Amino acid sequence: MTDFFATAPRGLEELLAAELRDLGLASARVQRGGVAFSESLAAAYRACLWSRLANRILLPIARFEAQDEQALYDGVQGIDWSAHLGVDNTLAVDFTGVRARVGHGRFAQQRVKDAVVDQLRDASGARPSVDTDQPDVRVNVHMMDAAVTVAIDLSGDSLHQRGYRREGRRAPLKENLAAAMLLRGDWPALAAEGGALVDPMCGSGTLLIEAAWMATDTAPGLLRTRFGFHYWRGHDDSLWKPLIDEALERQARGAQTPPTILGFDQDEEAVTVSRDHLRRAGLTDWVQVECGELSQLQRSAERPHGLVITNPPYGQRLAEQHELVPLYLSLGQTVKTQFAGWRAMVLNGSGCALGLKPARSWQLFNGPIECRLERFEVQAGIGEAPPAQDLVNRVQKNQRQLKKWLAREDVHAYRVYDADIPEYALAVDVYNTQAGRWLHVQEYAAPASVDAGKAQARLRAALTVLPRALETAPSKLVYKVRQRQRGERQYQRLAQQDQYLEVREGPCRLLVNLTDHLDTGLFFDHRPVRQWIGENARGKHFLNLYAYTGAATVQAGLGGAASTTSVDLSKTYLAWLQRNLHRNQLNSPAHAHIQADVMAWLQHCDQRYDLIFLDPPSFSSSKRMDGNLDIQRDHGALIRAAAACLSEDGLLIFSTNRKGFKLDPALQAQFRIEDRTAWSIPKDFQRRAWVHGCWFIR
Repeated sequence: MTDFFATAPRGLEELLAAELRDLGLASARVQRGGVAFSESLAAAYRACLWSRLANRILLPIARFEAQDEQALYDGVQGIDWSAHLGVDNTLAVDFTGVRARVGHGRFAQQRVKDAVVDQLRDASGARPSVDTDQPDVRVNVHMMDAAVTVAIDLSGDSLHQRGYRREGRRAPLKENLAAAMLLRGDWPALAAEGGALVDPMCGSGTLLIEAAWMATDTAPGLLRTRFGFHYWRGHDDSLWKPLIDEALERQARGAQTPPTILGFDQDEEAVTVSRDHLRRAGLTDWVQVECGELSQLQRSAERPHGLVITNPPYGQRLAEQHELVPLYLSLGQTVKTQFAGWRAMVLNGSGCALGLKPARSWQLFNGPIECRLERFEVQAGIGEAPPAQDLVNRVQKNQRQLKKWLAREDVHAYRVYDADIPEYALAVDVYNTQAGRWLHVQEYAAPASVDAGKAQARLRAALTVLPRALETAPSKLVYKVRQRQRGERQYQRLAQQDQYLEVREGPCRLLVNLTDHLDTGLFFDHRPVRQWIGENARGKHFLNLYAYTGAATVQAGLGGAASTTSVDLSKTYLAWLQRNLHRNQLNSPAHAHIQADVMAWLQHCDQRYDLIFLDPPSFSSSKRMDGNLDIQRDHGALIRAAAACLSEDGLLIFSTNRKGFKLDPALQAQFRIEDRTAWSIPKDFQRRAWVHGCWFIR
């Protein structure tokens, strides 16, 4: 018997030990970083061919103590390397360490290579070459404190590389982690009982292929043409060939009764990649992959039991996790409603809830990402009331009431719900874009008196039902938590997707971004004011203060303004404004944009404008500003400074959404002021009219 060691991903050591015992390696025992076993060389070959979980199978050839790099070199030199490779072979060295006395891994790796090469060169006058990509012999050195273990890597490339994936194409889920998910879900037993398997977000098809190979008794290493032992001088081909013959016979028998395995993905490119991998794995006739939305997935009555298994996206930034909440809830709802009586396995790296309680869960690591592998036993929901039905009723009622107005006013982006029901403190906006209908859902911060657990349950229910209630794909729902932004946070990005969608507003084509910022680039409540500006700007010189992304500027430009000037402190928003101008063929010198603190810029403004739109933030502070802005405190000075830039018959439109705002009475003595608040509030914002104010000032 010879000692061997199988390395494993973190969290899979116990599962790997059980797998190796099932392969006949009765001595398998868990150790740090993997599983040790004392067996024959043929058993080690069997592990290379059949293990679905191991990364590498190592053959230790020496153990010694090394207090420094010279002792490491001497210890490696003490091994008879002619028993393992010759000067015509290529060589690579892998070095790992835990509190290693030789602290620099690259240097230790170099010293090990030198020791091997120097010994062979001293004996023969020639030396082997180094090939880090595909060496004939790969040497593995592990150092814990001063204890060194030198081993021959019988695997070569990591065993998770099955041989079907195209070179350079990486998967978000390694094959051995996919196998672990299937084994934790007892897929082999379910398949033997005639159960089916469905992956609703199959990506590149990793889970589908691993499931098919398990169910048809196909060795995961059967496609590989090269293992680490093939050019090792200790290799015994008479032990290896019978294992291959046996694996081919088992595969032929297993292929006679393949299970039903289905994969779906909304991404057409992912479906194409999956089909390519299935073809290369020889599974085209056994596994079916289709393009489809998660919410449209339905179980056939012909498949009464089986396994739903998937690795949904994670999202490492907080904002991305918020965007994933609806996706996970949609997954949970689909599993619950369509797969009663089935088992479900989800590798959850986001922390988002599915709205289902897992029967069991395990900690796993997908690369550096800590995940929970969650197992659900899906019970039939007979007699359950539909979730959040009161919210569904209200949203659909609002939609019906807005329908004629939307058509008459040619409105394509609007608010359909705004915390109408106190228990659902959400704002729900609909964006009908050139890329289809999207929902933008913002959660208002709940008061301290609201039970956090109940609030979360209602939120999960709301995000689950809103896509279907508004006939929108769940993947096109973006969820955010609405919080007041101060200082530089006003301009901070929440995500980095750079996904811009085009939405129409009258004659304008405007870009919105639902994911990367708290606001989307378009304030719906100013729609009537922008429309009025477009209808009354012809021949006028227009000034847009706190211009944001320039929707009012575009309206003025398309309305025939002689010139437009847009001022904002944010470089991000001004770049966005410029894109909006270009989108509407307004990229001429007549349309200027200026990055500046508005108040400071107004102090030096020597031009006169016929029409000025002043819509400042309620609060603002920035390192680039002189002081900070509180619109209740500062609006008088701001209005006076802006009005000083008006032409003789010019008009200043001032608006604010500051809660509880009161216009300074002293302004009435200086200007002719007309309160246009009621007129300025669009139909989709009349439920919260009290937060908006608008005045025409001459």
